[in-house]
Amino acid sequence: MVFSGITYLIYFLPVFILLYHLVPHKFKNAVILIASIYFYSWGGPKFILVILATTFLDFYLVNAMHNQKTQNAKTKFLIVSLCLNVGLLFYFKYCNFFIENINALLGTQVTWLKVALPIGISFYTFESLTYVIDVYRGIHKPLKNVWHYQTYILLFPKLIAGPIVRYNDIADQITNREKNYTPNIKLSGFLIFCLGLAKKTIIANTLGMQADAVFKLAPEQIDTAAAWVGALAYTFQIYFDFSGYSDMAIGLAKIIGFKLPENFNNPYTSSSITEFWRRWHITLGTWMKNYLYIPLGGNKTSSAKLYRNLIIVFLLSGLWHGASWNFVLWGAYHGLFLVLERLFLGKAFTKMGKFIAIPITFIIIITGWVLFRCEDLKLATHVIKQMYAFNFYDGKFALNNDFMFMAILATIISFFTLFQKTKNIQLRLYGETFSNSGKWLALLSGIILFYISLSFVSALDFNPFIYFRF
Repeated sequence: MVFSGITYLIYFLPVFILLYHLVPHKFKNAVILIASIYFYSWGGPKFILVILATTFLDFYLVNAMHNQKTQNAKTKFLIVSLCLNVGLLFYFKYCNFFIENINALLGTQVTWLKVALPIGISFYTFESLTYVIDVYRGIHKPLKNVWHYQTYILLFPKLIAGPIVRYNDIADQITNREKNYTPNIKLSGFLIFCLGLAKKTIIANTLGMQADAVFKLAPEQIDTAAAWVGALAYTFQIYFDFSGYSDMAIGLAKIIGFKLPENFNNPYTSSSITEFWRRWHITLGTWMKNYLYIPLGGNKTSSAKLYRNLIIVFLLSGLWHGASWNFVLWGAYHGLFLVLERLFLGKAFTKMGKFIAIPITFIIIITGWVLFRCEDLKLATHVIKQMYAFNFYDGKFALNNDFMFMAILATIISFFTLFQKTKNIQLRLYGETFSNSGKWLALLSGIILFYISLSFVSALDFNPFIYFRF
C-alpha cells in the first residue's frame, strides 16, 4: 500500500483518521501501532513478523546494554544489536548481489536463494541503529515501554520511505502530542499532504511516463534530444516523486500530532554538490554525517583522510539505495565532485556567482541521475555520451503530449525559491500560521488538489514509487 494509491486514499486513510480522533488519548498510540502493522502487512505480509520480532529483541537488547555496569559489557551488547540489524539488512538486500559478484570474479557457481526484499528495510534499519547507538552514547535513556518503541519504528507515515527520524527528535511526542493538536497544525498537515500528493500523482507520474518511454528505447534510437528529454524527465520525476511522498508523510504526521523533520529543501537551487546534499534527502545525509562521517574523523583530520571519508560515505550512500553497481557508481560520482569542490571547484563556484553555478551544478546532478536510473551500465554510458555528443538524428522516441507542460511546471516549482520574495511565499505555504481567510483558502486548496490528484490516479494506469524498493 502506498500513499498515492486508491486503496490508501479512499479507504485506509479516512478510516484511520476517524478512529484516531475518536479514541481517548491513551489509546491513540495503540491505533497508530495497529494501523501501522496493517499498513505494512498489506504490501509485505511475509515480513511483518520479522520486523515485530527484531524490534522486540532489539528493545530488550538495548535495555540490557543500558543496565550494564562496565563499558566493555555495554559494547558487547551494542555489537550484538548492530549485528542483528545490519545482518538482516545484508541478508535481505545484499546477499544475492555479493554472491553474484563473487561468482563473476572467481568463476564459481555458488547458489543462493532469491530472497525477496522487505519493503522499506533500509529506512527502518537505520532508525533502529540510531536508537541503539544513541543509547550507547548516552544521548538518551532507553524506552521503558516496548510498545512505545514499536510505535517509533513502525509509525506508518515514515515506515517505508522516511524521513529517517532519530528517536531523540520525537521521543516526547510518542508519549505526549497534545500540544500539537491545534487546528492550525492539523490544517497545515492537510495542506502539505495534498501538496505532496499532487506533486507525486500529477507531476512525477506524468514525467515518469516520458522517462520510461525514453529509457525503454533501443540504444541506437536514443539521440541527443531523446537523451536529454529522458534525463530531464527522470530528474524531475525522482524529485517530485520522493519529495511529494515526504510531504505526504510530514503532513499526515502533523494531522496526528507528530512533527517529522524536513527531507527536502529545494535541492535543485543548489550552487554546488555540497549544497545539494544539504538539501536533498536531508535525513539520510544527517544520518550518514552523525553515524559514519564524523566517527571516521569527518573534516577534523588531514586532507587525504577527509577525501577518503567523503568517498567512503558516498560509496555507502549509493549502496544504501540498492544492491547494484549503478548505485555504487552514482555514489562515487557524487563523492568525486565533493572532493573536487574541496580541492578547487568550490572556490570556482563561489567566484562564478549563483546564477552561473546553479545551472552547472544542475547539469552535474542530471548526469548523475542517468547513472541512478539505469541498472544497465552500458545503457547509462550510452545515454550520457549522447547527452554531450550533439547527435540530433531522428531518434523516433514517443514524446508524451503532457510532458512539455509538466516539465515547465516542474522547472518553475523546482527553482521557485531562487528569489527572497518567492521563497517567502513558499514559507507561508508550508507554515502553520493562517489568517481567517487563509484558513478557508488552505482548506479549499487542499480539497481541490486532493480530488484532482485522485482523478489522475484513477485515470492513469501508472503510479510507481521510486523509493518503494529501498
